[in-house]
Amino acid sequence: MISILLIFTLALSFLSTAVAFYNLITKPVLRYRPRSENKPLVSVLIPARNEEKIIERMLYTIMQQTYRNIEIIVLDDQSEDRTGKIAEYVAHIEPRLRVLTGKKLPDGWTGKNWACHQLSRDARGELLLFIDADVKLAPEAISCAVAQMNEKQSSMLSVFPTQIMQSFGERLVVPLMNWLLLSFLPLRLVAGSSHPKFVAANGQFILINRIEYKTIGGHKAVRDKIVEDMEIARSLKRSGSRIMTLLGGELVSCRMYTGLTDAASGFTKNFYAGFNTSKISFILMLFILLSVFLGPFIAVIEEELFVYPIILILLNRFFISTGSKQSSFYNILLHPVQMLLMAIIGVRSVEAYTKRQLTWKGRRL
Repeated sequence: MISILLIFTLALSFLSTAVAFYNLITKPVLRYRPRSENKPLVSVLIPARNEEKIIERMLYTIMQQTYRNIEIIVLDDQSEDRTGKIAEYVAHIEPRLRVLTGKKLPDGWTGKNWACHQLSRDARGELLLFIDADVKLAPEAISCAVAQMNEKQSSMLSVFPTQIMQSFGERLVVPLMNWLLLSFLPLRLVAGSSHPKFVAANGQFILINRIEYKTIGGHKAVRDKIVEDMEIARSLKRSGSRIMTLLGGELVSCRMYTGLTDAASGFTKNFYAGFNTSKISFILMLFILLSVFLGPFIAVIEEELFVYPIILILLNRFFISTGSKQSSFYNILLHPVQMLLMAIIGVRSVEAYTKRQLTWKGRRL
């Protein structure tokens, strides 16, 4: 029995480490590019709900972009704080900025999808950049994104920001996103393969061609989807469009959450829904991941040969941490706890999704 388990864990840990190494050496990162000669109008669209602590800082990073042909639209999504007033204050000194007041959420829509839909109707740009209020952009970020999108002739470019983690609780949960992404999906295949299974997207930063966005129905077509970014990416691939997904590197960063409770809540919302699979398949996947990526740390007590999958797992964490600009020390040290939390959050995600208990920013999803 041990030999079968050992072979299984060795095989999967080797595969995930090989994928992680491939992602590291191919560097699917948003990088500095020569400025593109083609400079279409980019509509920077920011859905904002209860973001008074960060909205002003975020808007200044947009205003400082070297790519000048932009319009900036903030939608105050029924905020219960001073988000709208702060955005309007900034609009007085930035003529490219407009502030919209979000309308009441209709039945059958999630809050963010409704906000993005309203923003898209007001946008004039040839390219639409949907970006969350907690994202921080380096001055060259939009220019490089447009240049890279033009270079690869893509309809959509999505970025997973470099995650900023300032608390111990964040370090326990936030690295799981890039670990799941970069252990099992060669990011180059998102652009290089036409198969809809090779897809990844992050709604924190989505640059998309306006015509193709409207052709697939925009956010209206995914109005009730919790993980709308993945659904939009799948729709584009099914339509034959080319998409690409990159890491943020030095150009796009974000502090998604402020602690363990906040991070666990955010991952609970997205984890199960993001895999677009049945409950049984998802639970089975969690069991396999737990067995392969946590099991060897326990089994090695009885069978020393399990040290080999452990070495592969630690190499995997080193490769992904390096490529993601995260601390390899913390991710290696905390790996067993992260795996356990991943399983707990996964089960909770299925339960909350099934019972319709998912909430975000004070709204039930």
